[in-house]
Amino acid sequence: MLNAKISGIASYLPDDVLTNDDLAQMVDTNDEWITTRVGIKERRVLKKDVGSSYMGIKAVKKLLEETGTNPDDVDLLICATSNPDYRFPSTASVILHHCDMEKKCYGYDIQAACAGFIVATYDAAAYIKSGLYKKVIVVCAEKMTSMVNYKDRSTCPLFGDGAAAVLMEPTEEPVGFQDGVFHVDGSGLEHLLYRAGGSAHPTSHATIDADENCLYQEGRPVYRHAVIDMLTSSQEIMKRNNLTCDDIQWFVPHQANLRIIEAVGGRLGISDDKVLVNIQHVGNTSAASIPICLDEYKSRLKKGDKIVLTAFGAGFTWGASYLIWAI
Repeated sequence: MLNAKISGIASYLPDDVLTNDDLAQMVDTNDEWITTRVGIKERRVLKKDVGSSYMGIKAVKKLLEETGTNPDDVDLLICATSNPDYRFPSTASVILHHCDMEKKCYGYDIQAACAGFIVATYDAAAYIKSGLYKKVIVVCAEKMTSMVNYKDRSTCPLFGDGAAAVLMEPTEEPVGFQDGVFHVDGSGLEHLLYRAGGSAHPTSHATIDADENCLYQEGRPVYRHAVIDMLTSSQEIMKRNNLTCDDIQWFVPHQANLRIIEAVGGRLGISDDKVLVNIQHVGNTSAASIPICLDEYKSRLKKGDKIVLTAFGAGFTWGASYLIWAI
């Protein structure tokens, strides 16, 4: 039976680091306050006057080089981002152009907020399983600092910039993506959104003066929903596939907040040494967080390892996927 596997992974993080002490010079906060509440010590910042595509291009070029893949052989590129370079054209089209992949490859963007990676890879797996495409790249590129309000001490410590890309291909081996569950609840709109700049609330002098052209988050309801929804979707995927905590080698949650990660892992009953975490030095990179984390730990991943991924983001949109590592 034809399945879809990850056959390569690469990531890119900007060189510039924004520490908690740096933030304390910008807003009323301190290292202890941030570390205690979200577990983040530093995050990367793209200071260049460029968009998310810059990091996506870096990640895709690195992926092509490390996997020895000819750009002309890639059929499709899916870009997951909440920070597109422009409202149009797509960020995928910019990445394709700068990676010399336009001859054959099609590309488009998806917007599933912090759940972008698990949604995009599940879409890519469906294309591959159907036989429509043989080589698909999923790239997640997020210049999160472009939407952060650095006057809001509750949200500005959370986010960092970064990108990661995976190459997905068909396989007949018992590896690759096995299952996925996804949910959306539009009633979460009021708790987590970018309030101005869209067709419902266009940018104006008034929206800029009111600090509405930036990310807005109500911490308590988002925290509660994130814990419950990532927990229940992980439980659902495990139950559907007859998996116990002992069967799973790795659990990789979206790197939103260390306290959320600890709460989900603890309630799920997975031992801490199986939970992959890098939020302390990367921060929340939205859709890019899971693949950046996987890339950082890839030397520890072995072919045949059973992995559960889970994410939660604006929408609210959330879910979990189960894959068997193929590299």
